[in-house]
Order: sequence, then C-alpha cells, then structure tokens
Amino acid sequence: MNVTISPSSVSGTARAPPSKSYTHRAILAAGYADGATVRNALWSADTRATARAVGLFGGDVERGDDGRLEIDGFDGRPDVPADVVDCANSGTTMRLVTAAAALADGTTVLTGDDSLRSRPQGPLLEGLADLGATADSTRGNGQAPLVVTGPLSGGDVSIPGDVSSQYITALLMAGAVTDEGIAIDLETELKSAPYVDITLEVLDDFGVDAHHTEAGFAVDGGQSYAPTGGEYAVPGDFSSISYPLAAGAIAADGEGIRIEGAHPSAQGDTAIVEIVERMGADVDWDRESGTIDVAAAPLSGIEVDVEDTPDLLPTIATLGAVADGDTKITNAEHVRYKETDRVSAMAEELGKLGVETSEERDSLTIHGFESTLSGATVSGRDDHRIIMALALAGLAADGETTVEGADHVDVSFPGFFELLEDLGVALERRS
Repeated sequence: MNVTISPSSVSGTARAPPSKSYTHRAILAAGYADGATVRNALWSADTRATARAVGLFGGDVERGDDGRLEIDGFDGRPDVPADVVDCANSGTTMRLVTAAAALADGTTVLTGDDSLRSRPQGPLLEGLADLGATADSTRGNGQAPLVVTGPLSGGDVSIPGDVSSQYITALLMAGAVTDEGIAIDLETELKSAPYVDITLEVLDDFGVDAHHTEAGFAVDGGQSYAPTGGEYAVPGDFSSISYPLAAGAIAADGEGIRIEGAHPSAQGDTAIVEIVERMGADVDWDRESGTIDVAAAPLSGIEVDVEDTPDLLPTIATLGAVADGDTKITNAEHVRYKETDRVSAMAEELGKLGVETSEERDSLTIHGFESTLSGATVSGRDDHRIIMALALAGLAADGETTVEGADHVDVSFPGFFELLEDLGVALERRS
C-alpha cells in the first residue's frame, strides 16, 4: 500500500496505542508462567510473532473481543517446537525467544524475513553457548536462521552492551526459571538502557526478582512467573506517542492536539516530550491524568543524544526538517541495526523531500536553514518507524508526499493512518 499525504493542519484527541515493548515481554512472561491475562495488549505483526512462539513452546494465546489476551503458559519449561519458529520482522521476538529456546530439552530452529535475517544475533548466541547451550547461526555469520539446543542451567556470562539491550532482556527472562540463575557481566557500556529497565519492571510485576549489579545484571534461578491477580495491564507506548506529538508540534491548529494514555513508565522514549518542548512547541504533560496537550509553534534545531532512545531518531529527524537551524542527533550508531539502517534511511529519504543532512557513523545532522520541504515520492524501507516519520514530513511539505510500502505500520501502530485522518489529515491510500 502507498499513502499520499497532502499538507494539513491537525486537531483533536489521539489515544496512545499500547506499548509494543511491554506487550512482547508480557506475552512471553505469561508463557513462562502457568498462564495469565494480559490486558490492553498491542496486537500487531510483531507481537503476534511472539504469541506464535509461545504457542510453539507449548502454551496458547487467545485474543478476546475486548482485546484481552488469555494466555496458557508452558510453566518455565518450553516444549521443543514441532515447527520452525518464524519471527517474521520482529527483532525483539527473535532475541527473547532464542533464549527461551535454550531452555528446551532439544533443538529449536528460528528464522525471520529478509530484514531480520540481516540483524546481529552473534553476542546472544555466544552467551547462550557459554551458559551450556548449543547456539549457532546456520550461515556462520551470527545472523538467522538460528539453531539452538538446550537445556541450559544458568551461570555467569559476559556480553557486550552496545549492540542490543535485548540480549540482556532475553537472558534475564530465561534465567529466572533456570536452576542456577544468570549473572550478566557487561563488557561494554549499555546502550538503550531504559529497555532493560522496562524488563525489570515487567519481571517485578510478574513476581520475578532481577536486579542491577556492579558488573551488570543478575536474576536468581528457581523463580516462578505469576502476576498479582493473574492479570497484567500494558501501558501506552511512548515510541508511538512520538508521532501524534510531533504531528501536533508541526501542524496543530489553534486548538492543538490532546494525547490520552500517556502515563509515566520506565520507557526511555518519554524523552520525546522534553525534546519537542525544547524545540519550541507548546507542550503540557499531565502525568497524573496521562494526557499531553501540544500546539504548534516555530521550532528550532537542538542536539539530541539517542543512546537510550534509538526508536526516536526518525521522529526527531522529521522535526529537524521543519525546524530552523541544525538538529544534530548523536550516539546513533546502534540505530543502524534496526529493521533498516535508520540513520542512512532518514538522510536519504528526507533528501528526496529537499532536506539537507550530514551523516556520520554515529550521528545525523539535519540542516533546517538550508532545507525546503517539497512533496515527493519516498520509500518506507519496509520499516514502520521510517514510514510514520516520513508521513509527518508530508504535513508540512509543499505539495503531495507519497510514502511507498506504508502498510508496514502494522508492525507497531496498525491504526496510524486512521488516527491521522481523525486528526484532520488529508490522505489517500492506493494498493
């Protein structure tokens, strides 16, 4: 599907979709348990991949009419899957499920789509091997397809922290049900640290103790997953909130936009509220009620460090394209290892719209003074966050902007374009 966006002003109320990060962890945590009900879960292409994996491990995930997920778990000991675990485009699924597979008494094969088969898994495979499992890349390049044979019993492991925080999440979640537990020694500085904080929060809500140590993280073995009352509620997603928030900062009329479901949590991407405010938009976040009000104002370029918030880079880049001055996004090298190289993707696609950028290995600078946003046809790169960020640029571009491959928003925000229409955006879908 291609979507064409015409310059538009926006107003009204937007509801934050549930958090993808929390939903992944909650589905798998309920799988590790006897079972649980997960309320307000995001049901998207990525989270469905995690649900399928729980089913292959011997659990069952049923979605009710009210959106609740009723999950029967595999009680800490996954079955050997009867089929290949297809993680589709979900990197979170692959990392978390690879560690779960190492608990099974047998061999699991995991794969995904072209994009996922190009993403790095080597440090996690090496870590699982150090813990007693057999974990290999079929092509010997540290990328999927993966073959994992367990069971592992736990122990001490060293792993880099600057490639993906999901390695640490995967080991902590699996380590709780091992005999010995797992202690993780970080070899390098941890990038995207708030995502591990999310993991610790979800584990605590499921009755599992995992914690920071001087060297990294640790989780005791022999624990059981069991949320209070058998239920867990997923909070709103600040990665997704970044899009209506940026839309308001770019194009809100006098009434502005109100975003609901924006309650505080461990998500690092709550930083988008401060970023938009620093750039000059009129923002008011009522944390108690979980609402954010935003109105457009002249935006100015700033410097933003995305070491802990890699998913915000596309949104910030679009904000920089409509701002005066330079917007420099730093500590961004790990953003190159997402669904696509998001640093280069945003530089190249914004360039098609007339935006001047400077790209270095670990940074992206958007030169607002030297840019004139003009409608053009751009590629979504099969990446949900690139698609949504480019759609926002279309709100302020001179002429129509067509985003190719826009159906990939289903990965994290299935109702994204419907939300834009509800806010007043003029857009057209074409198959």
